Amino acid sequence: MAKQTKDRLGLGKINFLILALAAVLMVLGYIIMSMNEISISPIILAVVYVAIIPLALLYRPKEKE
Repeated sequence: MAKQTKDRLGLGKINFLILALAAVLMVLGYIIMSMNEISISPIILAVVYVAIIPLALLYRPKEKE
């Protein structure tokens, strides 16, 4: 039962690395936005929220046969 609850989300090492990358890019986007640079920061944040975070949560590595 412990293994079943541990693997409930099914996130692996790669998923957490992608989530860490998303967190770094989000912080970078908000730092850039605080410097009144309004041309690139919304693009960075939109890419993080729309593409990178869902990719990190939905990515499954191919199973070896």
